[in-house]
Amino acid sequence: MFAPIELVIFDCDGVLVDSEPLAVEIHTELGAELGWAVSPSEVVELFVGKSAVSIRDIIAARLGAATAALWDEEFHRRLREAFESRLRPVDGIAEALATLDLPTCVASSGTHPKLRHSLRHVGLYEHFAGRVFSATEVTRGKPAPDLFLHAAARMGAAPESCAVVEDSGFGAQAARAAGMRCFGYAGGLTPRDRLAGPGTVVFEDMRELPRLLAEAGTGLPGVLR
Repeated sequence: MFAPIELVIFDCDGVLVDSEPLAVEIHTELGAELGWAVSPSEVVELFVGKSAVSIRDIIAARLGAATAALWDEEFHRRLREAFESRLRPVDGIAEALATLDLPTCVASSGTHPKLRHSLRHVGLYEHFAGRVFSATEVTRGKPAPDLFLHAAARMGAAPESCAVVEDSGFGAQAARAAGMRCFGYAGGLTPRDRLAGPGTVVFEDMRELPRLLAEAGTGLPGVLR
C-alpha cells in the first residue's frame, strides 16, 4: 500500500541527461571492434540501467576479462569526449524540476565522478548537490532494490512514500522491488513494455511528470496500475 509521496528519486542517465543514445552508440562501436557484434537494441536490453561493474561482468562472460577491461576503459574515454560536445539535458526536465514542490534526489548506476560531470555539464548539479547517490555505495546494483532503499534511508523517507523516475527496465524492476511507485519515462530508448508493471506509470513527456505525481498522490483511479 502506497503512502502520500514525500520524495522523488531520479535516475540520471536517460532521465536527467540525454546520455543513453551516446552510450548505446559507443557500446555498439566497441562491440564491432572487439569481437561482439552487439546491436543497439541488444545494448539497450543488456546494458542500459546497469552499473559499469555489471556491464563489465557481462562482457567478460562473453569475451574474457582482459577484453572487458579494455572495453570499459575505452568506453569511458569515448563517452567523456562525446559528453563535451553532445550531452544535453533530457527534453522537458528543466520545466518538470521547476514545477515540482517535493523533495528530490538522484540515485544512479553511474559513479560519483561521472554523475558530477554529467550533471554539471547540463547545469543540474546544483539542483541536486548533496543529494546524489551512486550504485558504488551499495553491494548490489539495479535491478536489485539496494540503491533506491539506500537513497530513501539517507533522505529519511519510507519506501512506500517514494516515487522513482526511471527510463530502464532494470531500474523499473529495482523501484518495484523496493516497494516504491515507479514512473517509467518512455521518451528515450527503452520500449514501453520494458517499463510497465505493477505500481508503475509509463509516460513519454517529462513535462507531464509533475501532474502525474500529483495525481498519484491523490489516488485517482487508473493512475497507478
